Amino acid sequence: MDYFLDEEQLMIRDLARQISDEKIIPVRAELDEKEEFPWDIMKALAQSDFFGLAIPEEYGGLGKGCFELAIAVEELSRACLGVSTTFAANALGTYPLLLFGTDEQKKKYLPDIASGKRLVAFAITEANAGSDAAGVQTTARLEGDEYVLNGTKQWITNGGEAEIYTVIAMTARNKGPRGAAAFVIEKGTPGFNFGKKENKMGIRASVTRELIFENCRIPKENIIGKAGMGFIIAMKTLDSSRTGVGAQGVGVAQGAFETATKYASERHQFGQPVISFQAVQHLLADMAIQIEASRSLVYSVSKFIDSGAKDVTKESAMAKVYATDVAMKVTVDAVQVMGGAGYMREYPVEKMMRDAKILQIYEGTNQIQRNVIGQALIKETAKMR
Repeated sequence: MDYFLDEEQLMIRDLARQISDEKIIPVRAELDEKEEFPWDIMKALAQSDFFGLAIPEEYGGLGKGCFELAIAVEELSRACLGVSTTFAANALGTYPLLLFGTDEQKKKYLPDIASGKRLVAFAITEANAGSDAAGVQTTARLEGDEYVLNGTKQWITNGGEAEIYTVIAMTARNKGPRGAAAFVIEKGTPGFNFGKKENKMGIRASVTRELIFENCRIPKENIIGKAGMGFIIAMKTLDSSRTGVGAQGVGVAQGAFETATKYASERHQFGQPVISFQAVQHLLADMAIQIEASRSLVYSVSKFIDSGAKDVTKESAMAKVYATDVAMKVTVDAVQVMGGAGYMREYPVEKMMRDAKILQIYEGTNQIQRNVIGQALIKETAKMR
């Protein structure tokens, strides 16, 4: 479909596709096998100004929004979800500063982020705080002009590789969600260390590590927003970033669909191409329908967020849930279309299937997102009475 992209949006799409075809696809299998962080690709994205897409021009960015990010993330995900996760997690970590940072904080951090000089990570998840984001146990105690952090974050994307971290910690645990705060912390700060690198089923080019805070002292000026705003900052950040996860779903599904369709056209059985069999045609037709529907939803919700709408929680959850469920289904069906070949590492769809599973889990499981949508519907229904 034609989504009537303007000239700049077309340029973003085409450049992301070029980087994917020339830089990512030739090495994606090796990156996955060796669990190698894609620094060379990150440098290529930095040279093309992709890290500045959603950062205002006054801080060295391009001044675009969620929609342009979605376009770029989709194209990168078509090639490798591990690489696109590294890139998208950088945007996730940047959103707290974009949405709630002071002008001083933005001037200090955003230019380096926009240039790709320093990567970012977002840290909220803990052993007892995943879907229950209000269960954060990491503490931040104010002592004079400094906050002292203690606790451990787990499964943090870009952990150890990023230079800047936006972290949610409790300043008043007795207040529940209202006792959380957000902080910006730099790698190398005394008392801030990293745990082991996780060995994952998929997105193996993306690095996942623990963050460990042991009497980590940071200036009180490093708080983002105010004490007590941490939960709000986290939720608003995720509202803005979930279309990016949806775009990842669209991209990996598109990549799997293209691979399966090409194979089905070339593979012959019973004297004819596999694609000539109605059973295969129906699988491919359903894949095509679902991908296009996902793309339409992700794009429209991204534009809705960029419009400045105040409450986008339900819509961003819908985009994330639908597109990532489709990604899982399409990648599984792509393996099925390709049969034994699809199961072999010689072809990329087995990796795409492994990678796609995380999309239904991170940034809020799809079950939790359905809860979020359901609660929003209850409130809307109450207003109609």
